[in-house]
Amino acid sequence: MSNATNSKIALVLGATGGIGGAVADNLINRGWQVRALNRKAATAAEGQPHIDWRQGDAMVAGDVLAAAQGVDVIVHAVNPPGYRNWGELVLPMLDNTIAAAHAVGATILLPGTVYNFGPDAFPVLREDSPQNPRTRKGAIRVEMEARLKIVAEKGMRVIIVRAGDFFGPGANNNWFSQGLITAGKPVKSVMYPGKTGTGHQWAYLPDVAEIMARLIERGDVLPDFAVYHMNGVWDADGRRMIAAIERAVGHKVKVRSFPWWSLPLLAPFVEFFSELREMRYLWAEPLRMDNAALVQTLGEEPHTPIDIAVRNTLIGCGCIEETEPSNVTKAIQLMFFA
Repeated sequence: MSNATNSKIALVLGATGGIGGAVADNLINRGWQVRALNRKAATAAEGQPHIDWRQGDAMVAGDVLAAAQGVDVIVHAVNPPGYRNWGELVLPMLDNTIAAAHAVGATILLPGTVYNFGPDAFPVLREDSPQNPRTRKGAIRVEMEARLKIVAEKGMRVIIVRAGDFFGPGANNNWFSQGLITAGKPVKSVMYPGKTGTGHQWAYLPDVAEIMARLIERGDVLPDFAVYHMNGVWDADGRRMIAAIERAVGHKVKVRSFPWWSLPLLAPFVEFFSELREMRYLWAEPLRMDNAALVQTLGEEPHTPIDIAVRNTLIGCGCIEETEPSNVTKAIQLMFFA
């Protein structure tokens, strides 16, 4: 990584989360100073001492503005704690970021999703595909981007990178770690949400962060409202991810169907299950993101081989030990002794 930009400062909101933490680490490796806001800054600093932690709350406009003083970029990767009251809090939190970025002249980076889109835009999603979401969360995502487009038209700089379902070390609230496998336990089975033969789009967090960092460092030549799609990891038939998990653990796993019927019963007690329930349509038919604009801008899309990405994710989830045999050894074992 280059250290040519070591005078640059980024404020990462949501640095304890998967994508926020990945972007923070990437920027630090590039020589950036990274600042973060947390309601328990001292505790956060114990786990991530390389970040300049500031005491505060992303839901308090004054706290965000104080933390943003002197920064070049604000990474808006924050969600309400435990996803509680997501629909009521997400837009005010974004407004706080917009106000702070406007005050200090910073670029805003937003990790985007496919939730903006409904089936009418499938199977290939481009940056300008029609946004007719089917869910409450999708409608809020559309509104978030609309607010950012308005301020970009007034001279602010905005970068949005839309990606598929996240997986990777440190990513907890996602389909991989809370759906396919059980974090902290050996992988004996996989619970797959999709239909056999239906493609699905995944995104490995370190790759997402690398793309975001490269775009940030090219910010001066990007349009004021710069939106990109990444291809990530394309699983054409629902078996590619499962096969990579098997190679990582070194044995076959039992594949079970995700119990969609149970979500209405669990949703009142766990907010994440309510979110999952709304996203079922994304598993019902294939959708793939066209990354032509991204490749045109960067020259390539950074891509970690799936076996390395899945192994690192399983280590991060506590499902396998880092000292276990390599991917190659396990693949050979699987090939000849399955």
